[in-house]
Amino acid sequence: MKKISNGKSNEFCPQTLFLYGTYKEDNTPNFGLFCWFSYTWHTELGVMACIGGDKLTKDLIRKNKVFSANLVNKPLLKLADYYGNKNGYETDKMNIIPDYTNGDTLNVPIIKNSPVNIELEAIQEVHLDGSDVFICKIHNTMVDENLMDDTLNIEEKIQQLQPVFTTCQTYFSQDCTNVGHWGQPMKDIAEKKDE
Repeated sequence: MKKISNGKSNEFCPQTLFLYGTYKEDNTPNFGLFCWFSYTWHTELGVMACIGGDKLTKDLIRKNKVFSANLVNKPLLKLADYYGNKNGYETDKMNIIPDYTNGDTLNVPIIKNSPVNIELEAIQEVHLDGSDVFICKIHNTMVDENLMDDTLNIEEKIQQLQPVFTTCQTYFSQDCTNVGHWGQPMKDIAEKKDE
């Protein structure tokens, strides 16, 4: 396999999408789309979540110290793309709110239609030039009960899960089908909101 240099890039390194959920001071939910998310191990399984730039979600995580990570699947992609392309400091961004409930162990909003919800406590923050990494403790993970069906193999469970990932400013389904470029899936939502 011949290789060529591609500079400093994460192209062709797919990342799974998550909607981070926090509460504002008035107890209304706030959601933002992120993909710089991975796992850590100290004395137990944890999470590291990197957020670049100035974001309302980042401000709320800093303030509240807790948030949810809601796995984005194909049915949630339009809404996720909308949240990912709207500035959280705009007062109208959260006029479109998904069906949500409170976490089982933490005071965080979790999206009911997401197949996996992780309730997280930010226990450490690492400041980088242009972004910040939150090291988090997992308090609870809620999953669609169908994913716990022992009669299904892992391939069948992933097909039910329908996770969406991104690379090269494009969204892909688990079977590597292109499901839109950044900013495309949200157009239906944005047009309905403007009507």
